[in-house]
Amino acid sequence: MKTPRNDAPILVTGGSGYIASHVVAQLLQAGRAVRTTVRDKGSPLSVAHLVALAKKAPGTLTLFEADLLEPGSFDEAAQGCQVVIHMASPFKLAGLDNPVRQLIVPAVEGTRNVLRAAERARTVERVVLTSSVAAVYGDSADLAALGKTAFDDKDWNTTSSETHQPYSYSKTAAEREAWKLVKEFNRFDLVCINPGFVMGPSLSKRADSTSIDFMINLAGGKFKMGVPDLRFALVDVRDVAAAHIAAATLAQASGRYILTSGSLSVLDMADLMRARLPRPYPLPKRLAPKFIVWLAGPSQGFSRRFVKQNVGWPLAFDNSRSISELRIQYTSPTKTLVDHVAQLEADGLLLHR
Repeated sequence: MKTPRNDAPILVTGGSGYIASHVVAQLLQAGRAVRTTVRDKGSPLSVAHLVALAKKAPGTLTLFEADLLEPGSFDEAAQGCQVVIHMASPFKLAGLDNPVRQLIVPAVEGTRNVLRAAERARTVERVVLTSSVAAVYGDSADLAALGKTAFDDKDWNTTSSETHQPYSYSKTAAEREAWKLVKEFNRFDLVCINPGFVMGPSLSKRADSTSIDFMINLAGGKFKMGVPDLRFALVDVRDVAAAHIAAATLAQASGRYILTSGSLSVLDMADLMRARLPRPYPLPKRLAPKFIVWLAGPSQGFSRRFVKQNVGWPLAFDNSRSISELRIQYTSPTKTLVDHVAQLEADGLLLHR
């Protein structure tokens, strides 16, 4: 990409989303002209917080309606933009009736539609894609199978499928499609942001985010009798937003960037929160034995294959490129978790017991 222009509008797809709202907010605070797409401009739940943010910031916000599955629906929003940040994608891990229809098709087709809109715009020089560490690995056991101590940006998920870890498969398929199309178009470059499990305070009161649902369940007592020995690559939502903006505005940014402040087990998270929260919550204090998790897994939304390949396995990632090239200074996991609980309390989504 040539030297970024501060006067050129930036398009953020899916701007009402959990992470995207922070990207929009940070761009507005930087005084940028922001365009964002939502499915319904008339939905207060989706856009009210974005409009409120724009009123308090030096930047400007323009809303467009677009649908991931509708060809051409992103064309108008992309016209005249130098950078497109594509963030709109379904994120659901459980309760799926048809993973292909609910996850994989929207992720892949949405990526195609947005990148084709960027190609037709003729002004776009870079697309920043929100991918995931789910496109880097499928199961925690993959790390030992590769003989490595940490996953890095050269690794790809090769073990997920439509029936095993379908969300991870959808992110992998979407990112691979993006790299394929960028090579085919040869008109703009692509930078991929691959965050771990994103946590931290939301800018809206929506509770339909997997991250928010996880925190409500963790602090609300769903796992108080014990949690599986599962590890996640935690990262603060504010850091993820900053990484997207760095990828959009630093000319030298390139390739894939893994984002994580560290890998923690669910019990580690509970222990950090217990030590720092001002009031007690019914947080778990012990690990559930793996054989119990294996037996009960299907009734809790975990396949036995998932339990076998993820519970009890170590997990680590190399985030060095995000620090040296995107200049990310990571928020501590403790602050991320405590701030998240405070936001949920303030918005009435998490009731203290």
